[in-house]
Amino acid sequence: MSASRHPALCATDPELASFVAAEEVLQAQTLRLIPSENYVSAAVLEASGTVLQNKYSEGYPGRRYYEGQQNIDRVEALAVERAKGLFGVDHANVQPYSGSPANLAVYLAFAKPGDTVMGMALPMGGHLTHGWGVSATGSWFRGVQYGVQAGTGLIDYDAVRDLALAERPKLIFCGGTALPRTIDFAAFASIAEEAGSILVADVAHIAGLIAGGAHPSPAGHVDVISTTTHKTLRGPRGAMLMCREEHAKAIDKAVFPGLQGGPHNQTTAGIAVALHEAAQPSFTAYAHAVVANAKALAAALLERGFDLVSGGTDNHLILIDLTGKDVPGKVAAKALDRAGIVVNYNTVPFDPRKPFDPSGVRIGTPSLTSRGLGVAHMPQVADWISRAVDAAAKGDEPALAAVRAEVADLMAAFPAPGLPLS
Repeated sequence: MSASRHPALCATDPELASFVAAEEVLQAQTLRLIPSENYVSAAVLEASGTVLQNKYSEGYPGRRYYEGQQNIDRVEALAVERAKGLFGVDHANVQPYSGSPANLAVYLAFAKPGDTVMGMALPMGGHLTHGWGVSATGSWFRGVQYGVQAGTGLIDYDAVRDLALAERPKLIFCGGTALPRTIDFAAFASIAEEAGSILVADVAHIAGLIAGGAHPSPAGHVDVISTTTHKTLRGPRGAMLMCREEHAKAIDKAVFPGLQGGPHNQTTAGIAVALHEAAQPSFTAYAHAVVANAKALAAALLERGFDLVSGGTDNHLILIDLTGKDVPGKVAAKALDRAGIVVNYNTVPFDPRKPFDPSGVRIGTPSLTSRGLGVAHMPQVADWISRAVDAAAKGDEPALAAVRAEVADLMAAFPAPGLPLS
């Protein structure tokens, strides 16, 4: 880390500064393929580190429990208006600290402990907070889960409908963390209406694709939209809840005072900047490039003998089943990391292995797209992945080191947005 760039941190806490510097180098030199990660702009970084950090602001604009909110109100109101305009919604709340608390607020707004809730099963690609057993949402509520078809890896909407009509859940969640295909929000809306359920679209992974027009929007189909503000949206680590006007009061009350106190105003400012950036034509180009890169990478992986859940992707995410490669997902992920390719190991649908030692890895294209890599680079990325997985099977560390050097060379030619490195 440059002392001239971060003089106070380097002078006050050089040990911590060294850790940050090491992370800056790591992010600059490696190929980051975790689909929930990205690079924020320098403007988002600056907004997230302003003196807004110093203010405590319980309540909402014009209705605070602390004085001195003249500027804070304007920052939050700006973020809210930008969210409403970008996503075409009646109401937006930008205060949730992250995605899981945002989802908990939805439960608090519409359900009571013991109510039945429905979401995609975690091993099938869903999220913990959609009623899965080890989550508080599965402990406090009765969770029932739908999945994907064994042969196709796709959601069977007829089966979802049958389950919803049999269980009549208070809430239905659509969306997840490992879904490589387009979500049919209209189909879910029809099911929820027939079952008498509140429909929630958790679009944390695809919010940026929706904002950029590269994925259909749930607006107009669902009651509530929950999303993080990082991932494909390229904002700070925060969250938003958006909804129809009829649900605005319940959502706001659930967030504050229901679940949390004062919002993180510096994060709100970063969200406002990210939403402004997402409204620009360049962001639309980025969102479509994310999908184009993912499709090209999936095709290149298939050519190299990889088994992809659902056979490919419609969005930013690819789920690789390594069973046929005879390499467990965890072993492959750690080998890829040593090769400078950052992924996460992940369960695949109907995985016979345990969640902490699963059969798959999950990859995505948001970060590499933000760096400027395009479709022409995807065969090279697939080749690196293939070589690293083969090396993992053989325990060939020199081969992993060779891939890492090649990755670093390419990354040097595509500087990451926002990184304070020349």
